[in-house]
Amino acid sequence: MPEGHTIHRLAQDYGARFAGTTPRVTSPQGKFSDAAELLTGTELTHTEAHGKHLFLGFRDPEDTDWIHIHLGLFGKVTFGDAPAPPPTDTVRLRLADATSYVDLRGPTTCALITDTEKQAIHDRLGPDPLRTDADPRAAYRRVSRSRTTIAALLMDQKVIAGVGNVYRAEVLFRHRIDPYRAGRDITPAEWDAIWADLVELMREGVRNNRIDTVRPEHTPEAMGRPPRVDDHGGEVYVYRRATLPCHICATGIRTADLAARNLFWCPTCQQP
Repeated sequence: MPEGHTIHRLAQDYGARFAGTTPRVTSPQGKFSDAAELLTGTELTHTEAHGKHLFLGFRDPEDTDWIHIHLGLFGKVTFGDAPAPPPTDTVRLRLADATSYVDLRGPTTCALITDTEKQAIHDRLGPDPLRTDADPRAAYRRVSRSRTTIAALLMDQKVIAGVGNVYRAEVLFRHRIDPYRAGRDITPAEWDAIWADLVELMREGVRNNRIDTVRPEHTPEAMGRPPRVDDHGGEVYVYRRATLPCHICATGIRTADLAARNLFWCPTCQQP
């Protein structure tokens, strides 16, 4: 499932291509046809993300209608230049104009919602490190009262929105925090450092459209080691590096199942 930086990047890309225009909105698959017909010829005025949720705002003379998209495990977005090729019947949503097109396939959610329904989604999500309205103190209030592991809390979208398996593993390593430590044992200073690091790392993820978490002194060039070879790309400390030596201490990276997701950590650098 894409992490939050990917969704924020998509919001930027949708905006760069279509904001201020009145694109043709279609649903070749048919599941979004009624809503698409209502939106065609309406100006796309807003694009934004909150965690793993993408919102496209279309303004009519009286109100704003929003397309709410959640990619889930299988959703894909493909941008291209006009002329758009004939769509396949797997395309749930296509936006197209004289210069560009974008196809959405396989999302968990693609629905037309009102302002009130959109606000309800925001209300149930935790603060997002990539949003200017985020309040890290709200997240810490939930973390500091919980016996749940910090690793699980970082993946709880009601606590903090947008963090996925990669950022969870990497930020805990970068701050030498045992992933099994209870949230209530995370100090305010530790939480402030985690939050600030997530803001920086995720912003970089938006800029580069990939996740890189190693510090300059631990890059392949600095250490004289081969670059990471992985479909997910990016240089990381522990994510998907089970049994490989830690870049800092050479201990084998461990993995375990936690809340139905694979957790990765260094038992030496992240001692209880």
